[in-house]
Amino acid sequence: MVENEVIEEPKHSLIDDIQAVVFGVSMASFGIYILTCLGFITGQTAGLAILISYATGWSFGPVFFVVNIPFYWLGYSRFGFQFVFRTFISVLLLSILTTYFPLVLTFDYLEPLTGAVLFGFATGVGLLALFRHGGSLGGIGILALFIQDKTGFKAGYTQLLFDIVLFGIALLLHEFSIVFYSFIGAVVLNLVVAINHSEDRYIAT
Repeated sequence: MVENEVIEEPKHSLIDDIQAVVFGVSMASFGIYILTCLGFITGQTAGLAILISYATGWSFGPVFFVVNIPFYWLGYSRFGFQFVFRTFISVLLLSILTTYFPLVLTFDYLEPLTGAVLFGFATGVGLLALFRHGGSLGGIGILALFIQDKTGFKAGYTQLLFDIVLFGIALLLHEFSIVFYSFIGAVVLNLVVAINHSEDRYIAT
C-alpha cells in the first residue's frame, strides 16, 4: 500500500439511508416518550414543542411538526434538497411515532434520573444515525450543523449552549427538580452527539 494513500469509503445506499431514518427517528421518538411520561422538558425545538403541548393540551407530534417549518429554508439553502427532504420525512415520522407510542407502551414506574439518562442515550443515538445519513430532526439541529459546517464548532456544543439558555428560562416556569432532571437528559444527549459526530471519524456519506 502506498504511504498516505487515501481510501475512499463507499457511499450509503438508499436502503442504508432508509434504515437509518427509521432507526434514528424510532430511537428519538422513544426517548421523547420517556421524557413526556416523566413530565420533563428538553431543549431545542423539541423543548419548545413540549412546552406548548403541556400548556395547551395539544399532542406533541403535530406541534413539533409545525414548529420546525421555519427551519427548512435554512437547511435547504445550506445543505440542499436531499437534506431537507430527509429532515422533513424524519420530522413527519417522529410526529407520528410520538403519537403512537402512548397507545402501545406504558411504564409502571420510571425513576427520574434513570429516565433522563435513557432519554439522552436514546435520542442522542437517534440523532447520530440521522446526522450520519444527511438528515436531522430540524430546528436547532439544522442551525447547529450549519455552524459546525462553517466554523468547525461541534453541533452538540451549539445545542448544549442553546439548551442552557432555554433551561434558565424554564426555571421561571417549572419546579427546580423537573428542570434539573431535564437538563441532565439534555447534557447526556448533547455529549453523545458532540463526542461521536465528527466528519474525520465517519467518512461515508
